[in-house]
Order: sequence, then C-alpha cells, then structure tokens
Amino acid sequence: MNTQIKVLEQTIKADENLLLSSIEVARREVTLQLDSRRRALMGQFLTPLSVAIFMADMFKCRKSFIRILDPGAGVGSLSAALIVSICRRHQRPKVIALTTYEIDPLLNTYLHKTLDLCRRVSEDAGIQFEARIVDQDFLEAGISSFTGDLFITGEKERFDCAILNPPYRKIHTKSRERKLLQSIGLETTNLYTGFLAVTAKLLVPGGEMVAITPRSFCNGLYFEPFRYFFLKEMQFRRIHVFDSRNRAFADDGILQENIVFQAIKSPAINDKVIVSSSLDLNDSNLKIRKTDHTDLIRPDDPHLFIRIVPDSNGDSIRNMIEKLDSNLRDLGLAVSTGRIVDFRAKHLLRPCPDENTAPLIYPCHLRGGFVEWPNYQTRKPNAILLEPGAEELFVSQKCYVLVKRFSAKEERRRIVAAVYDPRRVPAYKVAFENHLNYYHALDSELPLTRAKGLAAFLNSTIVDSYFRQFSGHTQVNATDLRCLRYPSWHKLEFLGRRIGKIFPPQDELDRIVKEAIYNG
Repeated sequence: MNTQIKVLEQTIKADENLLLSSIEVARREVTLQLDSRRRALMGQFLTPLSVAIFMADMFKCRKSFIRILDPGAGVGSLSAALIVSICRRHQRPKVIALTTYEIDPLLNTYLHKTLDLCRRVSEDAGIQFEARIVDQDFLEAGISSFTGDLFITGEKERFDCAILNPPYRKIHTKSRERKLLQSIGLETTNLYTGFLAVTAKLLVPGGEMVAITPRSFCNGLYFEPFRYFFLKEMQFRRIHVFDSRNRAFADDGILQENIVFQAIKSPAINDKVIVSSSLDLNDSNLKIRKTDHTDLIRPDDPHLFIRIVPDSNGDSIRNMIEKLDSNLRDLGLAVSTGRIVDFRAKHLLRPCPDENTAPLIYPCHLRGGFVEWPNYQTRKPNAILLEPGAEELFVSQKCYVLVKRFSAKEERRRIVAAVYDPRRVPAYKVAFENHLNYYHALDSELPLTRAKGLAAFLNSTIVDSYFRQFSGHTQVNATDLRCLRYPSWHKLEFLGRRIGKIFPPQDELDRIVKEAIYNG
C-alpha cells in the first residue's frame, strides 16, 4: 500500500513538473515568435514561471468548488501555476472551474495544451477539472456579464479567484475600450487598470485577486479615478514590490517598477497589510513588514495615494516629511509643466540663440543644481523663435525652480531640481520644455535665496526616499509635487544661504538639509 502511494505521489509530482516546465518553454517560444510591434500594440508581456508561482501561492481560498478567472491568459502560465499550487495543498477542493480569456490565435494554441496538462494534474490529485477558453475581448464580455447584456456572454458568471497579468497599453479618449469603461463609471488611461476594474466587478464577495502590474496606478492624477473605483470594491492584503525596474520581466526589457498584490473583495478595511520588497524573487535581502491599511492609504488623502513602505525606516522618513510646516499654497507657490512640446513647435526651434529668440530650457540644461545655458554638447535646441502669436509658450524672466519630469536610469534620485537664475541667462522671456516642471511664485517674485533652499530640499535623499514610497516609475508629476509638505520660508531661506554658486556633493547636501530643516 505504501508503495502504491509513493508511486502515485511520484506520478503527480512528475506531471506537475511537466506542466510547469512546458509553460516556461512555451512562454520563451512565443516571446521569440511574437512581432514586437504587435506585442506593444496588444500590451503583451508574458509572465515568467518564477513570478507565476510566487503569485499563485498568495491565494487563501479553501472552498470545495473554486471558480477561477484568468483574463488575458496568454500561454496559461498563471493558470497552470495556480492549479499546481492548489493541487499541492493538504486540503484540496473537489472541483476547479477555470475560465480563461485569450484572443490571440497563436497564444490560444499553446493555451489549449496548457489546460490539457492542468486537467491531468488536477485529476492526479483527485480534483474534478473544468476549463474553457473564451476567445472574446475580456472588457466587452466581462462588462456585459455584470451589466445585464447576456447576448454576448450568455450568463452572469462570478469567480472566487482571479489571477492576472493584464495587458499594458495606453487607451485614447475616443477608443472603444475607453467608452466601454466609461459605461461602468470608470475613467482611466491604460488597459491594465481597465482589466483590474472589470475583474473586481466579476468577483464574488470575499473573492480574491492576485495581479502583477506596473506600480504607476499608486499615484498621479491620471489614475486617481481608478483608485477611487477600485478601492470601493477591493481591499489590499499583500503588496510586493520589485525594486529593480528590469528584473521581473527581464526578457521583455520592461523598465517600469512592478508590484504583485493580493486584494479581497470586501468593503471592510483590514487592520493589517503585508508589504514586502526585493530586487527579484532570487534576492535573499527580502524586506517584509505588516502595516496598517490606513498607513498604506491615508484616510485624509483626497488623492488616495498608495504608499508602499516595506521597512521601518520608511516610517521615520514619512513622519519627517509630513510634519513639515507648509504646503505650496502657504508658500505662495504653484507648480506647472513646461509649455513647449518640441515636435509641435518644431518650426520655432533654433540650435543657437540670436536676436529674435528666447532661451529654451531642456532637462539637459540642468547641471549641478543650476541651469547652465546654452549647452552646445547636446543635440537639443537652445533657443525658440519669438514669433508673434506664440506668447503663451513663454514665461517672464524670473527666478524659478525646475524639476525633471523623467529621471534617467543612471541618476541616483527620482527628483532632480535646479535653480533658474535670471542673472545667469540673459533674456527677457524664457520657455521651458514639456519634460520639466517649474515652481513659480503666484503673485510675486521668487527670491533667489528661497529658490536655492527649495532646490536643495527637493534634491535631498530624504525627499527622494519619501517620493519612492508612492511612486514606482521615473516620472515626476506636478500633482506629486503639489502633494508634498514643505519647510517654512524661514527654513528655506536659512537653507538657501548655505548654498553658494555651486551645490555641494550629495552627502554634504543631505547634512546641510538635515541641519537647516529638521534640526533647526
């Protein structure tokens, strides 16, 4: 009898290993076959096996009949990993019913083979397995199933578990996808948040979702309507951050910071959320902690930023920033985005300044805490034609603090700030390119000393660390800067007097900021 059990266990394990190895082979084969332009158009980035297993093991569902949804299933990596995870449990369900959505014919071929292996593994474990592949658009079919239009789906299906790696693609204002999502009250700019929203609607109360997505939905103005929509339906239970922007999807060259999250369909806010981070799944330096849900999403935050702090040092940094004296209105400041979109103003751009031009400032002009202009070591133009009728493109010659909207991979900080000193740039008008945000005084001049203090504060490691708690991508939105707390003018002036004609090295700058702002 023991021999028979041992043979059975070996058979089950062999089938599980065959399933997992086959889907990883399939993923690699398909990645080579898919046209890169079509992949970008469809937002197709197939999940590596190690990530799929990590996600599958997050599920807690212990029902005897488990209904699983995998929208945008690809070759079936996530479904297979979840089936294997369930089959390895000591207490297994009696029935698994799996519904997958996939519209790509090439991926469908592989998906059929994956589900056949899933059936074998399930039956080895004594579980009845039912599966179907829906070759329809998930957004359209999913929305129809919970809005009452049964002509498309034929039934109102609900799920206990959903596992997904949703497609990442921007959706334009007049697109079919945008209109579909508007029909359920959601305004969003990317397909992946649309998939998350529809999936949330299709879960039963208490249903679980595990997803891998970009971190970009955690902050910013564009994703704010989605955060309101999603958090009415779902509550987070676990969030894991991949700190490296190129590890989770190394084969695909993805440079966004990714997160894996588990969320439960429940209106009640759980007291604790597990938050963790690592470079990748092989990183032994895993950071993990439990935090209050109200620390993850502050009840008094009108933007519902999701602040991911995987270690206790983040708490002290957050407290230091949030105890600062002022917001931008208190300081009489505003933040705007540069008005020059260069491909739209191409006819006005000039490589060198002359009598009929104004300085055009790009991120490449920000060096060492100040604007250095012109810069002839770059291919970017240095000037823009002062053409009648284009007055709205320019701002008056004053003191400003500029912040790069996008940081390069090699830069240590996400927020890179510099002072625009009008004494260093001879002109009476100036134009800022669209990849820059700029601080300006609302009703008066921004004094140079205050500007240097503000730039020094923004360039500090403390601000950078705080910013990373709610932003996982390289873009610095004006909304993010508006939501920061700032030192009082008195402290900024005191700090600014410590900054000379050049900014000090980072370690020295951090020491000066700490002394002037936090110990003053």
